[in-house]
Amino acid sequence: MTDSAWTKQGATLSLNNACKEFGLSEQDIIHSIQQGKLQYRLNYAHGNPYYKLLRKEAQALAQALYGDDYLKKQALEHEWLTVNKEINSLKRKLSKLEKQKAELSQKLGIA
Repeated sequence: MTDSAWTKQGATLSLNNACKEFGLSEQDIIHSIQQGKLQYRLNYAHGNPYYKLLRKEAQALAQALYGDDYLKKQALEHEWLTVNKEINSLKRKLSKLEKQKAELSQKLGIA
C-alpha cells in the first residue's frame, strides 16, 4: 500500500481505537500483525509508543473473524456510544449555563 493511505485523515487508527470501534481484542490484532495480515507503524505520543493501523485492514480483519452482521452491529454500537457521549456533554454544558443564567438573573433582579 502506498504512503498516501497512511497520511489521509481518518484512514488510520490506533490499536486501542481499533479494539473499541471494531470489537477486536488486542491479541487478535497482534497475532494478525505477526502473521503479516495487518500493516502497522509504531508511533509515539508524549514518549509512549502505540501501534497505528490502517482502518480498512482493521475493518477487514473484524469482518473476516466475526462476519458482516457483527461488524454492522459494532458500527451501530460505536455510533450510539458517540451520540450518547455528546448528549451527556451537552447536558453538562446546559446545566452550567442554567446556573450561570440564574446567578445573572439574581444579580439583575429579574425573576
